[in-house]
Amino acid sequence: TREPYAILVSEVMAQQTRIDTVIPYWTRWMRQFPDVDALAAAPVDDVLKAWEGLGYYTRARNLHNAARVVRERHAGAVPGTYRALRALPGVGDYTAGAVASIAFGAAEPAVDGNVRRVLSRLLDEPAPSPALLRATAAALVDPARPGEFNQALMELGSAVCTPRSPRCGECP
Repeated sequence: TREPYAILVSEVMAQQTRIDTVIPYWTRWMRQFPDVDALAAAPVDDVLKAWEGLGYYTRARNLHNAARVVRERHAGAVPGTYRALRALPGVGDYTAGAVASIAFGAAEPAVDGNVRRVLSRLLDEPAPSPALLRATAAALVDPARPGEFNQALMELGSAVCTPRSPRCGECP
């Protein structure tokens, strides 16, 4: 999907959680809270109950607060710029870049753990700074297809450039 709210929810859920774990939670969440207004209007206890089992409950509280901010300051529409996304509660550099690039086609990098690993190996730098990683990713992101590029880089890190047994011979 390119629906900004659905992408925001999936990216927040996927933080520190494997995507195969997230899918059933995301599906139930989207049935219960199909849009920003539904989430913003929900009692926090309902939000936490729907999140139950994903851990890191601060993410759920922040997502709930972000929905309220979006409703109040952005007329219920998830903002489309990195800067405006970054200003939402609980939205960091990675999430802002992912949502901006995937939902809105903005040429913003999205540096998650998988991308960090790919770029670290590409640069042959065992402990690159976050600033170096972000600058490198920003220089590489395809301005014509930034969301697809970011997702491909994440998938490369997840499927090929794995933490323990990288398949370097398969790396493009």
